[in-house]
This record gives sequence, structure tokens and C-alpha cells, in this order.
Amino acid sequence: MDPASLIGILLAFGALYGMITLEGTHLSALLLPAPILLVLGATIFVTVAGGTLQDAKRAVLGLGKALRGRPTPPRRTIDSLVDLAHKARDQGLLSLEAELEDVDDPFLRDALQSIVDGADSEDLRVTLEDRVATKAALDRQQAKFYSDMGGYAPTIGIVGTVVSLVHVLENLADPASLGPSIAAAFVATLWGVMTANFMWLPVANRLKRLSGLEVDQMNLVIEGALAMQSGCQPRVLDERLSALVPAEKPKSVKAAA
Repeated sequence: MDPASLIGILLAFGALYGMITLEGTHLSALLLPAPILLVLGATIFVTVAGGTLQDAKRAVLGLGKALRGRPTPPRRTIDSLVDLAHKARDQGLLSLEAELEDVDDPFLRDALQSIVDGADSEDLRVTLEDRVATKAALDRQQAKFYSDMGGYAPTIGIVGTVVSLVHVLENLADPASLGPSIAAAFVATLWGVMTANFMWLPVANRLKRLSGLEVDQMNLVIEGALAMQSGCQPRVLDERLSALVPAEKPKSVKAAA
């Protein structure tokens, strides 16, 4: 689990709580059921209305991924591909069939299975790239759901504030209650802006980042599998794949250093 998102969101709410404490405001003044119900409920429902139920189901799954998802280190993927290339070069491509059960990555496992089955290199590349494109499209839709929530929430908060202010104007005969009533009216705007910037937009950005890292890993697998199929030397494969990852350096370079 990569705790970056969870820690960031908790610290953001912690900063808000610190401000509330320093201002001398009571937390109970912000925890009003009516504006919370409107902002959270309406935001979710109008976002669902703008898509399909399948989009909403994927978004629910994406929330768990955003909080618990952990990208695979590129070095681990490169090392796995290089080890498989060693075996393919020494024992032949058919020897990779014995390694399929030990491969955790389903995308890599499918690529190896296609190689063992004798798939043409160009057909294999097209098939794998199509799978990457499909995954990227689904991930974009998943992230877009939360981006849309981040866009709707502040406006819905304003709607709640307007409704509350209308109620305040209906009770001008009681001046003593105007101050608390107006303060309560702006709680809806607070919840709209807060949930958008503290929850929905960070989740959307997290999903986009995780998707980008997963797509990069899949591209590493594509290049490694095709190079392995063509009989590329393992050392050359290591250097080639490491060059595709900005933070990585070939092992030979590290050793020389």
C-alpha cells in the first residue's frame, strides 16, 4: 500500500481542524447534517446522472485503488524480463512455458503465452498495444468520475447556501437569530469547496498517476517481450528497458560507478 493519498488527505483535514481551533470556532458549527447531506448526496447523484451505472461501479472500485494502490517498481519488472530473456536465450522460447505459473503480472503472463504459442511479432505488438489503449481509456473514465464530482461539489454548495439564505430572509423579524443563521448558510459552500479540493480532485489525480505508471509498466513488458522473442541479448535488453525509465540506469552503469 502506498500511503501518499491517505496521508495527504488526512493532513489536509488536520490543517483545516487546526485553523478551526486557532480561530476559536467549534467543530460542531460545521458538522451540520443538512448541508452535508445536500453536498455529498447531490454531488454523487448528479455525477452518476452524467454517465452510466457501469461508470459508477468502476468509480467505486477506483476509490479503493486510489487509497490502497501501489505501483510496481520498474526495476522489478525489468529484472523479471531480463531473467526470462536469459532462459529464453539459453533454452529456447518454449522453455518460457514452465515459467508462466510463477509470473504474477497477468499482462506479462499473457504476452509470454502468446510467444510460446508462436504468435507473429507484429500481431503480438498490435494486440498488446490495443490492450494498453483499452485499459488507459477505462482508467481515464474512472478518474473523470471524480474530476466531475470535484467540479459539481462547489456549485452544489452554493445552491445549498442560497437555499439557506432564502430561509434567513424569511425570518428577518428575529434579528437575534440572523448571525447564526447566516453563518450556518455558508456551511454548505464550505463543504462543497472542501470536499472538491480535499477529496474528489486528489482522488482523480491519484487515479491518473497510477494509470500512467501502470501503462508505463505495460509498455516495458511489450518492449521486453518482443525483444525476447527476437532473441535480444539479456544485457542489451536490460540497458534498453532501463533507458525507457527516467529514474533507472542500466546495471552496467551502476557497477561502473
